[in-house]
Amino acid sequence: MSKLDGNERWKSKMLLTEHKEQYEKRYESKQVGRPTADELDQIRDYIMYPHMLTMIQKSIQDLSFMQVSLKGVLVRCMEYLMQRVTADYYALKKEFRLKNIKVIEEEMNDGILYFRYFCRGYEEKFGVVRESLRSEIIMRMTEYTKEIGQQLKLK
Repeated sequence: MSKLDGNERWKSKMLLTEHKEQYEKRYESKQVGRPTADELDQIRDYIMYPHMLTMIQKSIQDLSFMQVSLKGVLVRCMEYLMQRVTADYYALKKEFRLKNIKVIEEEMNDGILYFRYFCRGYEEKFGVVRESLRSEIIMRMTEYTKEIGQQLKLK
């Protein structure tokens, strides 16, 4: 609760949202150091989204060369998936910028993708096994396609 809440004087004044956010953030404690478990999941998602976009784009290209009776519907569904994944990816990028988290790809050895992340002054190496990344992508794609199905049911 800020000092501005409940003060009738501020209702008639024009106050920019950025100024209000800055005022409220002034007294918040800033996190320092290691990322939380939720942030580690977000780092994994940040690594996963580009791979998902590549898979969807390749599927769209493969489908365009095939002779399928419902090609138009399938392409539109995949384009919708691409839009949702892109929106989630850019939202995560924005959140990382605000939290001062950076992820850099390093190398790939024996089916393990290595990344380095910098989180509020803390630096660590992060490894993801390709098979676990693939299974996570399948689960995430299933969630996105369920969303499409639920939206079609509502209409």
